[in-house]
Amino acid sequence: MAPSVSLYISNTLDGFIARADGAIDWLTRIDEIDTDYGYAAYYDSIDGLIMGSTTFELIRSLGPWPYPGKPSFVFTRRDLQAESGNIYFVTGDPQQIVGSKELSRLKRLWLVGGSALIASCLKKNLVDEYILTVLPVLLGHGLRLFPSPVAEQWLSLVSCRTYDRGVLQLHYRKIKSEEGLPQ
Repeated sequence: MAPSVSLYISNTLDGFIARADGAIDWLTRIDEIDTDYGYAAYYDSIDGLIMGSTTFELIRSLGPWPYPGKPSFVFTRRDLQAESGNIYFVTGDPQQIVGSKELSRLKRLWLVGGSALIASCLKKNLVDEYILTVLPVLLGHGLRLFPSPVAEQWLSLVSCRTYDRGVLQLHYRKIKSEEGLPQ
């Protein structure tokens, strides 16, 4: 059985996950607050990570690999190197990779980013859960969290939390077709 895919990500109020050049410097202003926004509990709840190669390189450039205890599957067509035995480079359709025998032992995957992989997972209807931490900043342009076109999906609100400095966290689950639309 394929693991569930969870998109846990920060975005701006106007729907961007990074500047046009991929920079996420706007995140550091919020990171200075001594709050983890539920990150530690979320991280403990996942079995593995999937991400695009640009996201992998950005994370790797920030310091030591922050996910040493979890298998990380990096989607890429390039020849990248890993400093950890828990990083696996994969090529192909996300639906096939997530449904593969290698990942069937995992129950919950964190879709870390980036925008191209998120778009591909959305197109294949792979995302089961959305945990969006909305920061009170407008960038005006950049890399969209949900680039068009996005297939219509109905979601059920699991929770909504507010934090200091105007940070909002929305948690949604995908409604399966047999569950019907929300009332």
